[in-house]
Amino acid sequence: MADRMSFWAWGLESEEPTEADRRAMAEDISRRYGVAVTPRPIPDLADAELRPPRVTPPDALAGFCSTDTWERARHAGGAHFTDRTRAFNLDFPNPPDFVAHPSTDAELAAVLDWCHDNEVPAVPFGAGSTVVWGVSMPDGADRSVTIAMDRFDRVLEVDETSRAARIQAGVYGPALEAALKPSGHTLRHFPQSFRFSTLGGWIATRSGGHYATNHTHIDDLVESVRMLTPAGWWESRRLPGSGAGPSPDRMVIGSEGILGIITEAWMRIQARPRFRATAGVVFDSWMAGTEAVRAIVQAKLWPANLRILDPAEAGRAAGLDGTQALVIIGFESAELPQRANIEAAVSLARDAGGHIPDENIVVDDGTGAPTGHEGPVGAWRSSFIGVDPGTATSLGLLADTFETAITWDQWPDFDATVRSAMNRVLGEVCTHGELSCRFTHVYPDGPAPYYTWSGMGRQGSEISMWQEVKDAANEVVVAAGGTSTHHHAVGRMHRPNAYDKQRPDLFADALRSVKKTLDPNGILNPGVLIDP
Repeated sequence: MADRMSFWAWGLESEEPTEADRRAMAEDISRRYGVAVTPRPIPDLADAELRPPRVTPPDALAGFCSTDTWERARHAGGAHFTDRTRAFNLDFPNPPDFVAHPSTDAELAAVLDWCHDNEVPAVPFGAGSTVVWGVSMPDGADRSVTIAMDRFDRVLEVDETSRAARIQAGVYGPALEAALKPSGHTLRHFPQSFRFSTLGGWIATRSGGHYATNHTHIDDLVESVRMLTPAGWWESRRLPGSGAGPSPDRMVIGSEGILGIITEAWMRIQARPRFRATAGVVFDSWMAGTEAVRAIVQAKLWPANLRILDPAEAGRAAGLDGTQALVIIGFESAELPQRANIEAAVSLARDAGGHIPDENIVVDDGTGAPTGHEGPVGAWRSSFIGVDPGTATSLGLLADTFETAITWDQWPDFDATVRSAMNRVLGEVCTHGELSCRFTHVYPDGPAPYYTWSGMGRQGSEISMWQEVKDAANEVVVAAGGTSTHHHAVGRMHRPNAYDKQRPDLFADALRSVKKTLDPNGILNPGVLIDP
């Protein structure tokens, strides 16, 4: 059998933590937190007792549908801490009754029509990397089907003149890039879930890539979209830009599967970069570093990477001493050397109080010299690229992130308010609570801070304790003026106590009207973005 995705860990079955890995992690947690931790055995899916399917596919669909236990367990949720914890405990409260894997427009239309005609809720599924409960059917749904798009997995056409490509929605990030590489192109969209996420998922969730400024969101890369709705096909005209009324693409981007199933898109691509430059600038204070970031982004030099790690994050992930912040600056281009840009950005950072020796500014003038691989920047890069598969799952350790965005004028007070509220709740809910922050993206009018928190909870109570912390994070972020989510989407996690408070009520009414037109029976991903 080919290596397949783990039903409980992040990644492939071959990459799952071993019993030895989990014993070592348990010992480390015991030492760090002074508690006794005993790892439970890694689960065997053969021991799972999934509810029997309440509906089965008709003969016309059966050839590309499955009621297999792994299929239903794998598609029962996403990749969040809570999803993985439940799966480790073989707890699948509402798995899909069957999973469809259409490979043609006709098969997709057939299964969606069947769901519509029989009023069976349907969840579009890309790769399941959602961390906001975006593909899990809520309790109380009496039937459900997952429509997996993994067989819509090809780059169909490349227009080298216009620098665009027609790409199917189910293609995974690495396969997409491999298909573009022979022509010397890249989509240049690299979310942290890149290995196990798809183009359709990126579009549906308004994904943000690693690049910190200028064309980092998938919004900026979409030229046109094709989507199947219960009411029929939705396809926009392929154009570089248009002022003809509200954009039909903007209605699809971020729709999170409630309006239709994205099948393909024309995407703006670019030449692969040849010239690069990086620098890591150290600051004696967090706020001085954030002011440097503001100066650089407002100068509109458009670095590919412009992040700041607060002292706690810089100490943990970049090897600093825990008292200094680190600003990471990176430039890249396919056409032009980047020495002048990196020197200009470093000059602005120094003017704001940053420290960096000239020899730590690393430039590749097209020869292929490595940049960003040494020193604090290299240490951070290595820690960032690595994603733990879930070694600590069910060991009592609580850990998660939440991200937002705020305008620069509100930023200092916002950060102080968030830290005060979250440190208080972490102290109440768990022991040894820690909170840190970095910027993942920055704009001329404000940053996107990304908070990471952790603490020791009680084995067996991880999800309920996590929920207390998450509720507090949702509340303080929105009350302080930030967005409920910057690039992780809304899903079911950020409703109703965050997103519903952020978006205008009239907008929700308008979205319900659009959904009623496209999805008259309300079968697609019910409960996401708006009430069923």
